[in-house]
Amino acid sequence: MSTHTAQPGGRLTEETRSRLQRRTVLALMLAQVVGGIGMGAMLAVGALIALELTGSDAWSGAATTMITLGAAVFALPLSSLAARHGRRPGLATGWVLGALGGTVVIAATVLGVFTLFLAGMVLVGGGTATNLQARHAAADLASERSRGRDLSIVVWATTIGSVAGPNLIGPSGSAAVLLGLPALLGPVLFTTVGFALGAVLTFVLLRPDPLLVATAAQAREGAPSGVRLSVAGTLRVIAASPGALLAVVGIVASHTVMVAVMTMTPVHMSHHGAALTVIGLTISLHIAGMYALSPVVGWLTDRFGRVPLLLTGQAVLLVAAVVSGTAGHDETLVAVGLVLLGLGWSFGLVSGTALLAESLSAEVRPRAQGVSDLVMNLGGAAAGALSGVVMSLSGFGGLNLFAALFTVPVSVLAVRALLVRRDRAPHAG
Repeated sequence: MSTHTAQPGGRLTEETRSRLQRRTVLALMLAQVVGGIGMGAMLAVGALIALELTGSDAWSGAATTMITLGAAVFALPLSSLAARHGRRPGLATGWVLGALGGTVVIAATVLGVFTLFLAGMVLVGGGTATNLQARHAAADLASERSRGRDLSIVVWATTIGSVAGPNLIGPSGSAAVLLGLPALLGPVLFTTVGFALGAVLTFVLLRPDPLLVATAAQAREGAPSGVRLSVAGTLRVIAASPGALLAVVGIVASHTVMVAVMTMTPVHMSHHGAALTVIGLTISLHIAGMYALSPVVGWLTDRFGRVPLLLTGQAVLLVAAVVSGTAGHDETLVAVGLVLLGLGWSFGLVSGTALLAESLSAEVRPRAQGVSDLVMNLGGAAAGALSGVVMSLSGFGGLNLFAALFTVPVSVLAVRALLVRRDRAPHAG
């Protein structure tokens, strides 16, 4: 009965909005946990499967590359589907694509067809795109005072799955053997099941649809509806809004810095003789820096503002680059730098996402969010591809300096926004 109170035509009171928002965040969190298991499990063995199929170290990195490209490819179609029909079908479709990708990877591995494996990994990227877009759904009905907190909680829920996934290699391998499959495919089974459960939980629990409710409420307030934008049109809308432009530049730059440094850290550490266990621990700490403190970052974003926290994130990324880039053989300093790198990324993603959501109307928001995720993933893919070249030319310190340059445009835009706000303050009210 309560779901009908928020359907178009009914009045959306603050109490109703708050209740629906709590239900939305819970549904998204549950889907993120099981979907995160799917992502973590696949990342743990994707490179190993590629190595087994090709026998070449050079091709082992193709697994992660295809997932990243898949996330970029599906970002716009899924956001467009959400814009037309709501978050529920958009997110559920993305999880289904990820589950289909897991099935294709299993078939490709059994058949020994590497090209089919790559296609499956692109589809798995649909699950990654969905994981990212879930944070946008958490912002649809959030109030301004809680938007950062709500979306950061959904981001944090990924931590549970992404940490659990890689640790399921042993048990899942036994399950695969029982089914007559190679043990290496065990985590892929978990990927497929995790993504499928994410689709089911989203489809069943994400009712009423938060974006449809927000759009209907805005329409009742006299806002225009039925907006359909091309990619170029969406970019013009983003560029016309100082807040949206800052948000997108901040999200993309933060992600690019993080991927560029993180990708080559294991290589740098191995060149200095670090044990695999130490390298694994460093990457685990980095992931913890990315996700574990996101609720705190969300609270800070609501408490002190989107722009100040976005600027703080750039400062943290700069410190991370300095620490990592000057660490040399010191494994502890490298680990500290990677934790700071993850934390800076969290600041950028959470504050940027909140700023983007509140800078645009509900009608154009999903398309702009899709473009933001598209550019973010393309930036990450480019950073990953270039990082090896940059490090080979200038070393790990040079790579960190290169990555740090991406914080400059964000800092300039953020400082300008703060100065404009200060100049306007005496004239307010």
